[in-house]
Amino acid sequence: MKRLAVGPITTPEYIEWWGRRINDNISGPSQGDNQPTQKHLQVVPSELEIIKQDFKRRNVELEKKIEQMEEEKMNLRLDIDI
Repeated sequence: MKRLAVGPITTPEYIEWWGRRINDNISGPSQGDNQPTQKHLQVVPSELEIIKQDFKRRNVELEKKIEQMEEEKMNLRLDIDI
């Protein structure tokens, strides 16, 4: 059985197709989106900002717990007086 070894196709049509195929993978600016690139960038908070936000959140939670405990304390005092 004879086999015929065929080399790569290098016709002008193939070269043109290959160039379009490669360039199709590169994303270019869309015509419908004229906003600057900076608008699309998301601001990432620093580690200090994250710690501040966490502190504020925990502080609010603790203040609510304190208010609840003070309310329970008042209710217990009222029960004792009766």
